[in-house]
Amino acid sequence: MRRLALVLMALIGTALPAAAERLVSSVSTETVEITSSFDGERLTFFGAIAPDAGADQRFVEGPFHVVVVVLGPTQDRVARKKTNNFGVWLNTEQVEFKGFPSYFHVLSSAKLRDITDVNTLTTSYILPESHALSPNPAGWWQTLTFGQELIRLMSEQELFGVQEGGVRFLSESFYQAQLTLPSNAPPGPYIAQTYVFKNGEIIARKSDGFAVRKIGFERFLALSSTQSPFLYGLACVVLALFTGWLGGVLFRR
Repeated sequence: MRRLALVLMALIGTALPAAAERLVSSVSTETVEITSSFDGERLTFFGAIAPDAGADQRFVEGPFHVVVVVLGPTQDRVARKKTNNFGVWLNTEQVEFKGFPSYFHVLSSAKLRDITDVNTLTTSYILPESHALSPNPAGWWQTLTFGQELIRLMSEQELFGVQEGGVRFLSESFYQAQLTLPSNAPPGPYIAQTYVFKNGEIIARKSDGFAVRKIGFERFLALSSTQSPFLYGLACVVLALFTGWLGGVLFRR
């Protein structure tokens, strides 16, 4: 009888429709153009949590939490430590970070520690400190120490940040978040990774891409500096000499 009861319970469990959710999300613009007058741009991320395709359920049941992670192009960065040696400040230690984000911002519907545990936040690279824990020849402690300082410096430049409460639910399943890219946002491809949490677990996720690119004269300068560095440097020297000469002539008069 006991075995029969277990079999019946298993059959009933398989007969019930599985609760599955999917995320439908988007970003307000696909391209952010940087010109000489660019002073930042506000982006809007929005989406809805809906039943998965083919699911029997017609509505989703929360409560849900949403976390949006905006990641900019990755770069190799070096964090250095200066020490005072007989009155002279010198770089004595350094740690190189391969593939470090040039921009990283987190928007969440609540405090991150209230949404899920630290392990999930770290393994999903939701916490900024997650990028300071990647394997590095410098060692775990050195990497973490220098990585935290690098994150602090980039946070002062508004390139790293966490905005808890930056995601608002307009209904039980529809959310919206806004983020202002700073004027010094590095050009390149960006990814907005959106996570949906329920009872502390990730139940859905989706990635949306957009690009930040320079146009006009700014684009010409950027391409010249990378594609023709010698001619670009020579032109800068000639321009500086001409400006100095012209300034001397004007002030003599």
